[in-house]
Amino acid sequence: MPIIELDGVSFRHAGAETDALRDVRLTIEDGEYVAILGRNGAGKTTLGQCLNGIVPNLVTGELRGRVAVAGRDPARTPVRDMAGLVGMVFDNPEFQMSQLTVAEEVALGLENLGVPVDEMRPRIDEALAAVGLAGFDERVPLALSSGEQQRLAIASVLVMRPRILVLDEPTSNLDPVGKGTVFEIARRLNREAGMTIVIAEHDVDAVAAHADRVVVLDRGTVVAIGAPRDVLGRRELLESIGVRLPQAMDLALRLDEGPAGWEDPLPLTADEAAAAIEHRLAGSSA
Repeated sequence: MPIIELDGVSFRHAGAETDALRDVRLTIEDGEYVAILGRNGAGKTTLGQCLNGIVPNLVTGELRGRVAVAGRDPARTPVRDMAGLVGMVFDNPEFQMSQLTVAEEVALGLENLGVPVDEMRPRIDEALAAVGLAGFDERVPLALSSGEQQRLAIASVLVMRPRILVLDEPTSNLDPVGKGTVFEIARRLNREAGMTIVIAEHDVDAVAAHADRVVVLDRGTVVAIGAPRDVLGRRELLESIGVRLPQAMDLALRLDEGPAGWEDPLPLTADEAAAAIEHRLAGSSA
């Protein structure tokens, strides 16, 4: 059974004239890493918020269709009860910080779940270690760098041991090093811990390198879904809706004015592009 199912899901925000999501049909398997792509306003955030009940319990409006997450209906389940199943990390971690120390910030979710005090310390240590913040316990959250704050936001979710981690454009305010760290954490949680990852992102190169499947949204509608190589190679579609190609694919197409000069398939990542160029150079010098 899929861990996430959306069957004909549409949502219109209260007071809006058009739907933010339109007849979305999507299943995600347990342990899968799925990336959601689309320009601003495509519906990525709304889709993610349907998975833990923020939509429609906190963000109100008309929800149609069926959402099921591990057999639960998030629309009929209090958000606090979904927190132990679906962890949500937003794009601006500073807005999520409310405590005086890092340890207190991570402990907050455990307190809301009613976890006994004697169980909190090892879980806090485990969560901080998982994101590279071991020893940061007494630091002030608002004094951390943007990258450290985002890692703290992830730790605050991981401490509740969810089966699903939803990240809503988690690297939009980070420098390249911070971005790389967040993507590495997500990859490790997926590959080593078996956690289901759903990430809304603009960084198609990171998506190409890590995701099992890609879902592309345009004005609330799913316009493409499949393996990264299949979806991200659809140049005309992606350019028409404001989503760029991975740099490796774009380079290959620009160099050859099409795929004819490259062995099928086109390179998806920088490593693949480098290997393909090296192969071409070796062949031309032979």
